[in-house]
Amino acid sequence: MDHKVLVRLARLAKKHSYSPYSRFRVGAALLARSGKVYTGCNIENSSYGLTVCAERTAIFKAVSEGVRGFSAIAIATDEDRGTPPCGACRQVLLDLAGDIEVIMVGRKGPATVTTMSELLPLPFGATHLVKE
Repeated sequence: MDHKVLVRLARLAKKHSYSPYSRFRVGAALLARSGKVYTGCNIENSSYGLTVCAERTAIFKAVSEGVRGFSAIAIATDEDRGTPPCGACRQVLLDLAGDIEVIMVGRKGPATVTTMSELLPLPFGATHLVKE
């Protein structure tokens, strides 16, 4: 799938953002290997710790429907340039989606394209868990 299509879907998802406290709207579009796209937006709560980011919303939707293989995610914000995912999203995405391509876009300028392994070079993972 073309990056432009994935970016457009992330921008559309951003319109559903519920962010009355931060006013920081984020949309994400996660591309499964099957070609299906799962979108998500950030959803805030007055108890900030219960807020869910757009990236995690998208991947949790996909995983809850049995999807396990992914190839890319586009993340859109209202900032001038693209904003990378937070640390929690980096960990979840790398753990559940692997080393996928990450496309970050803002209102201006070109997209920034990277990979999850570049965003989280020394991740915690299943190999660190004690196995008996």
